[in-house]
Amino acid sequence: MKPDFDKILRPTDTDRIENAIRRGATRRELLGMLLAGGMGAALAGSVLGHATKAYADTPKKGGSIRAAGYSSGTTDTLDPAKQSLSTDYVRCTSFYNGLTSLDDKLSAQMELAESFDTNDAVTWTVKLRKGVTFHDGSTFGPDDVVYSLNRHKDPAIGSKAKSLADQIAEVKKTSDNEVTIVLTGPNSDLPVILGTFHFLIVKAGTTDFTTANGTGAFKCKEFQPGVHSVAVRNENYWKGTGPYLDQVEFFAIADENARVNALLSGDVALIGSIDPRSSQLVKQAGSFDLLTTTAGNYTDLNMRLDTAPGSDPNFVEAMKLLLDREQIKTAVFRGYAEVANDQPVPPSNRFYNADLPQRPYDPDKAKSLLAKSGLIGAKIPIVASTAASQSVDMAVLIQQAASEIGLNIDVQKVPADGYWSNYWLKAPICFGNINPRPTADILFSLLYTSSAPWNESHWKSERFDKILVEARKERDDAKRKEMYGELQKMAHEESGVAIPVFISNIDAHSSKLKGLKPMATGGMMGFAFSENVWLEA
Repeated sequence: MKPDFDKILRPTDTDRIENAIRRGATRRELLGMLLAGGMGAALAGSVLGHATKAYADTPKKGGSIRAAGYSSGTTDTLDPAKQSLSTDYVRCTSFYNGLTSLDDKLSAQMELAESFDTNDAVTWTVKLRKGVTFHDGSTFGPDDVVYSLNRHKDPAIGSKAKSLADQIAEVKKTSDNEVTIVLTGPNSDLPVILGTFHFLIVKAGTTDFTTANGTGAFKCKEFQPGVHSVAVRNENYWKGTGPYLDQVEFFAIADENARVNALLSGDVALIGSIDPRSSQLVKQAGSFDLLTTTAGNYTDLNMRLDTAPGSDPNFVEAMKLLLDREQIKTAVFRGYAEVANDQPVPPSNRFYNADLPQRPYDPDKAKSLLAKSGLIGAKIPIVASTAASQSVDMAVLIQQAASEIGLNIDVQKVPADGYWSNYWLKAPICFGNINPRPTADILFSLLYTSSAPWNESHWKSERFDKILVEARKERDDAKRKEMYGELQKMAHEESGVAIPVFISNIDAHSSKLKGLKPMATGGMMGFAFSENVWLEA
């Protein structure tokens, strides 16, 4: 029978062990303390293991870390509405809160809101949390919510979530701690939508985002776009627990080898998104751990349909058929991936269309289609960069497959710096890298509708747009699944986006950094690690 260690250990034993661990006592010294107290050697060893593990798993305050992401640029922002890179998400989740947040099951949990109530999924009454203050000491209230949500609807702001916010017909203050949100049509996903990155709450009237004045776990001490940020603990944080660290410096190291070396040298405690090939190096180094997150993250090949050669449907289909998905999974991602099917909804999503036939690797059919396009022998440029995870390796595999059927692919490797502002959404053929999103509606609204801010292949379909709106209104899950299934089929067949695999994100960190766990909202604990981690003494 397993002994009850909590009963065996007296309070004085626990205090002595904990204090000794804090002082850096060795295991031999700790065992000596227990043996001197009259405990048998075998039991003392077991108790010590139990006590030290319990101590390590208990959050502790204090300490500072440096952490490195993988994407950054001069367009880095502290404006939640304008976030576009993972670097932005890390910073904004440190400085701000949303009305809701998403848990590891992608369910909405109340944050600045205490409750969301509705009878028809159109009109929502939102009760707000009392006693919350911004970093400048001002009190959070309904005016801040009204201002924050309405900003997204103003075209001049340039919100990346405007297509989602356009579903909001009106948001108004209805009492000192209540707002009412009226939608243009029913959407039972509203609490989930408002838990996504862009809908974090700012103080009413804020127009200057050179710093951050939020309600979040950390205050912004320093921010230099494209360089770094320094976050310090918010001592008046409304949650009462956390943050545990005194300070977090965050910056990006675009080069993956340099990022790994920074971790192994002890320069940083956490790095985001490492190459699967680096995972063994990290494991063998000792004193480091991996955090693997399987969600809906993907690197996609984007062919613009409004310009040659993507304007030819035969070319687009041929390129999709040249993707050897199994080879990409095993050779590029070392098995840290699952095969995808040229649409963005992952198998973990309840509306995933499992009946959609898997597009095969078929170079013979691709050659036939290219012949119809008159492109056999043509030179086709594809832009790739380390900024889009593993896109260079994927481009080389496509290049090799294409060469065997007479198509000359010119892989143009460009620097990570400036990739997202200079090439993505602009080059005729390039790669994107999309972070997970919690609902099918959000994925399609942000990436596939005719007015989507990140419509990567510039695909426009009135029928697609119409079905998406109808799916939002539908309250019956079976009917919604059918509608979202049709949208996946359309994206698979008609868009210029090829998604070969869903990537399992791999982060790496010092084994002294505790509290990390996988989150379906993305790597680095859904980019919200700063509030949740602590340093082992």
